[in-house]
Amino acid sequence: MSVTSRRRHGRVPRRAPRTQEERRAETQARLLDATVACLAELGWSSTSTTEVARRAGVSRGAQQHHYPTKMLLVAAALEHLLERQRIAFERAFAALPAERRNVEGALDLLWEIFRQAPALALMELAMAARTDETLRELSIGINERIIQVILEEFQRLFPESVDEETAGTLIRTVFAMFVGLTLQNSLDDDANGHQAAVLTRIKSLARLLIP
Repeated sequence: MSVTSRRRHGRVPRRAPRTQEERRAETQARLLDATVACLAELGWSSTSTTEVARRAGVSRGAQQHHYPTKMLLVAAALEHLLERQRIAFERAFAALPAERRNVEGALDLLWEIFRQAPALALMELAMAARTDETLRELSIGINERIIQVILEEFQRLFPESVDEETAGTLIRTVFAMFVGLTLQNSLDDDANGHQAAVLTRIKSLARLLIP
């Protein structure tokens, strides 16, 4: 009997049931996405594991099974966010027209990522860590991971453009500037064009260093 005939007679082939590992991965992804959303919208202090579980549509028991503490949950969520942003950046850069696949195009894409709500979750964490000793180590660690990821992408896209030490210093400089610009942008959405002007100058300098 053909597939069409089976459908006509109401017998549609069943999908194979999901494995335990697939169900586990799906639950974790929902929890991590919900955590990032909570951090961006509510900030560190107002983000609770109860609210995360509610948004993820899972029980508190399931949440605690996968991530027993708020700190473990947030740490995993930030690493999840970072990898997701890396993939999004790589895809967006590859989709640029050939004439824009350069350092200026890369900086434009990076700035877009910094302006999005998930990136603001990282800013919220850093601000909270300033007065929270238990959070400081996590915040420092994730900042270093962000810089490492940006540096890896830079070296992949522009190999041998500058030496490794110089590249590291440049990435830290760009990261610091973008953090400041992001905070300003979150307040006024660049109503007066000041952040755009700074970005234009950054791109001009980058073009001189990396033709």
